[in-house]
Amino acid sequence: MPPAAALLAALLVLASTVAAQPAEVPYLTGRVVDNAELLSPDTRRRLTETLRRHEQKTGNQVVVLTVPTIKGESIEEYAVRVFEQWKLGQQGKDNGVLVVIVPQDRRMRIEVGYGLEGVLTDAHASRIIRNLMTPRFRKGDFSGGVARGVDAVTARLEGRPAMAGQERPESGKKSEFIKAPGMAFHEKVLFGAFIFGIIGLFTFIGVVTPGMGWFLYFFLIPFWAMFPVVIFGSGVTFYVLLAYLIGFPIAKILISRSDAYRRAAEEIRKKGVARIGGFTIGGAGGSGWSSRGSWSSGGGFSGGGGSSGGGGASGSW
Repeated sequence: MPPAAALLAALLVLASTVAAQPAEVPYLTGRVVDNAELLSPDTRRRLTETLRRHEQKTGNQVVVLTVPTIKGESIEEYAVRVFEQWKLGQQGKDNGVLVVIVPQDRRMRIEVGYGLEGVLTDAHASRIIRNLMTPRFRKGDFSGGVARGVDAVTARLEGRPAMAGQERPESGKKSEFIKAPGMAFHEKVLFGAFIFGIIGLFTFIGVVTPGMGWFLYFFLIPFWAMFPVVIFGSGVTFYVLLAYLIGFPIAKILISRSDAYRRAAEEIRKKGVARIGGFTIGGAGGSGWSSRGSWSSGGGFSGGGGSSGGGGASGSW
């Protein structure tokens, strides 16, 4: 290899290695770690005192982190890494909350420990982000947005009345019934194509497969009940699930009357396999997909040792 080509290849490998490095988790230096320097000194002092009093009162550890960028890493993965490294909340209680703001990426997240997920639910965290923090961030008022978000989080955890606007959708905005929280539009399109491509393919196989297809019908119900929530929200997902529960049996009954379906059923009964729509379908005794697409069944301040299971909500502005 010519020296110039070798040097170029080495530089490309080095660049890809550097680009693949995850964003750094900063040291936990206090209840407010403002590495992006978004907050005014007065706001940092007020938030630190608010969170200190909240921890004394409830035992919950709530921490605010701002970082300039996370280098393309998803905000959800980064928040979980920070939570695990900082070990927010008390061990055995897992009563920590992490509020992360990444200004250059225009992303934020409220990460909630296991022990608080029943109080500060994903829906509550999403409303706090959407109704209290996002409007301020869009105006460039990061100190005000973070302060309102933290006040709402502590109010929820202490059982105090919600702040004005926390429980109501923004004026002129679509409700959560038709808007899924925490994802940008292009992220919804990409995630939706991935999810519906997979469960849609398995649904098609279930419809056209004699015998084994009814197993897939019941097997796919939890997937149709949960995955669309990320894209559409809970309201629309209910109707998507209803359409699946009704549409699958109707399509199955109609297709079962076709000659192709009857021939496939007979071939499976005699040979154990059949070709349907370009797929090689195996009987119930088979084991998995083949390469041709066949299917069958089979610091002065530190964390207290808590953990998070990924509960919470994300947002952008």
